[in-house]
Amino acid sequence: MKTRNRNRLCWLLVLPAVAPVILTLMLIVIMALAQSVGLFDFGAPAHFTLQYWQTILNDSQLWRATGYSLRIGVISAVLSVALALPLALWLRKPFPGSMLMGGLLKAPLMVHGLVAALLFINLISWQGFINLGLLKLGIISHPIRMQNDRWGIGVIILQVWKQLPYALLIMSGSLRAIGDEIFNAARDLGAGKTARLLQIILPLSIQSVQVSLVLIFIGALGDFSFQVVAGPTSVFSLSQYILRFPEISAQGWNLAAVVAVILMLAAFVGAVVLAALAKWLQQAGEQR
Repeated sequence: MKTRNRNRLCWLLVLPAVAPVILTLMLIVIMALAQSVGLFDFGAPAHFTLQYWQTILNDSQLWRATGYSLRIGVISAVLSVALALPLALWLRKPFPGSMLMGGLLKAPLMVHGLVAALLFINLISWQGFINLGLLKLGIISHPIRMQNDRWGIGVIILQVWKQLPYALLIMSGSLRAIGDEIFNAARDLGAGKTARLLQIILPLSIQSVQVSLVLIFIGALGDFSFQVVAGPTSVFSLSQYILRFPEISAQGWNLAAVVAVILMLAAFVGAVVLAALAKWLQQAGEQR
């Protein structure tokens, strides 16, 4: 009885903070769905129609934008988590300079994404520091085009640089909770570094890995500033693709709503797949 009352009290305390977020998300999703089928229209009487969906789904640029955005989101999430995991293990136990190193790794959190993109362009542009340095050293005879590459490598680098601290923060607490006696026992039983990673570290920190993958994937999937400044010019991301339609006509808002729904579906499906992949890795490690 006391436990039940305590749980009710916890929910009542959390409700004022959680309720506005949930209501806002529900309103956004409902409005986007209604607008995508013509039930909420700025320029014409509201009526149900699938015309906007048909127009968008028949546009080949939608599928290019979706594939590109999914690729950027997945690669950015996997690389960020893959780099953050060994760093979190390294910083798990304090050592001289660990506070300074942790602060430097978390420094990107204080830099706005647009500022980071502009600084990155100064490095890789045609007359950027990297090209000028390579020319001065005689390594290259003419500048190399690195800005707005068609594969989105620059965007991935920016995403990993910006998102890695989030993964590091999330996984650090989970790894610190693993007692040293567990590692010592595994080492005494002959478990190597790979075995300890797959059979101990990953299973015990799987929830933090899943949360990191999902949050980074969703953020990278819908990113706009990195795409505009450093992204390829031959293909749009889904966030850039949305902006094309409101400028066309009043019905452009309905077309943009369709793309917004597709973006939300892609984020949901991608997040579920990445979480399932992390769970599969955990089970595979436990079976070894």
